[in-house]
Amino acid sequence: MLVMKGIVKQFPGVRALDGVDLDVRAGEVHCLLGQNGAGKSTLIKVLAGAHQPDEGTIQFDGRTVRPSSPIDAIRLGFATIYQELDLVDGLSVAENIFLGHEHARLGFVNRAAARRAATEVLRRLGHPEIRPSAEVGRLSPAAKQVVSMARALSHEAKLIIMDEPSAALAHDEVANLFRIIRELTAQGVAVVYISHRLEEIREIGDRVTVLKDGRTVAVGLSARDTPTGEIVSLMTGRNVEYVFPPRAGRSPGEEVLAVENLSSPGVFSGVSFSVRAGEIVGLAGLVGSGRSEILEAVYGARPFSGRVSLAGRPVGRGLTGRGVVGTVRRGMGLAPEERKAQALLLDQSVTANITLGTLPGFARFGWIDRKRELTEARRLSEMLDIRPPDPERPIRTLSGGNQQKAVLARWLLGGRKLLLLDEPTRGVDVGARAELYALIRDLAERGIGVLLVSSEVPEVLGLADRVLVLREGAVIHEGEAAELDEHRVLDMIMNGRAA
Repeated sequence: MLVMKGIVKQFPGVRALDGVDLDVRAGEVHCLLGQNGAGKSTLIKVLAGAHQPDEGTIQFDGRTVRPSSPIDAIRLGFATIYQELDLVDGLSVAENIFLGHEHARLGFVNRAAARRAATEVLRRLGHPEIRPSAEVGRLSPAAKQVVSMARALSHEAKLIIMDEPSAALAHDEVANLFRIIRELTAQGVAVVYISHRLEEIREIGDRVTVLKDGRTVAVGLSARDTPTGEIVSLMTGRNVEYVFPPRAGRSPGEEVLAVENLSSPGVFSGVSFSVRAGEIVGLAGLVGSGRSEILEAVYGARPFSGRVSLAGRPVGRGLTGRGVVGTVRRGMGLAPEERKAQALLLDQSVTANITLGTLPGFARFGWIDRKRELTEARRLSEMLDIRPPDPERPIRTLSGGNQQKAVLARWLLGGRKLLLLDEPTRGVDVGARAELYALIRDLAERGIGVLLVSSEVPEVLGLADRVLVLREGAVIHEGEAAELDEHRVLDMIMNGRAA
């Protein structure tokens, strides 16, 4: 169905694609793999009409095509679901699904028809509970992912590109996603599937193409039969073992965070725990269990009842108290789940993003000392191995893993007592994951307390010293990570009781 040959795309100072090949058959799930920065996103943007290739050809259904814009790509039969969802928060679900191809009658939008059609496509996706009239900005990340998929299906596309579609989905929602994909491929629709979760590739994929440094290093591998070690070696150019850095032998220090009877109506209730200096505490649970919301409350970004103390001093009650400004000044930092929307100034430099949380410290007589600011950003970039090693580069040009390192670098300035990490490796490749794991463990060994949220249970168990298991906003188990395994944690989550 699709044949891309010799695709080249250059940007100032970088050759993002250097002769990439890709072929996709009708009715197959073709997995596109590679580290962050390998060229995957650039390739799909070429296919989606967002970038124009400098060289190479694209054939679709036997004819040569060259999508000149996203609208042109949609008309050709391509639909793209991006990792960073391109939804309009202020519009309704139905308005987002049919944005650009609205249901109209006599020149006016037919809202009733749009709602009926939206209901049908959401039912097809297995989510009839999402109301077409609901405002998208008020939906959960998982529900937004469903709306983005509904938009793609509304175009009756022949080729659907999915960039990390499962990143914000719970285990049961991933199963539903795979059901939808199988239905689509049974109808002859081709799917290009991008994911860093190799177990998903095994389950849903047919063939695999691997990119490295903007080049194709493998085409058409069997998704089920190719050994994991071979795929990882192709992606990274080296063998990466799936091991977490060893836990420090020393005991944690004094208590840096105490949470007592933390509650937020309809979200979580009666949550109590503590984090000590040098300790990593993990929160495990399904999407919707209240994990991220607990972090928001501790950080001061969500009103709560109960008591939160940082280094022995009470923290204001979310937005009704001192809020985020107070917690940051007291030594707390947050790396949020949606780093591009909630943590980064994408058009600013790496330096500006690193110094954002401590900017007054670089001021003298009201003016920013740019030289000292750049020196500190360069020092942290080298310490965390942020690549490319150019702190004046716009941060949007960095890969996901390096953007995440920049967020962590921000909180190393000025000294932090506690770091809150929400899905720290979301959308990050296996090589960069290993680096982030080592960095998080190193931060803990320096005496920083870490509160970690991850949808991947092995990640929580591998990084944390202690684990809290959450279900529907309540803690159902607390214990040492070394005493738990993935099966036991999932059993507790699914059954709603301690094992």
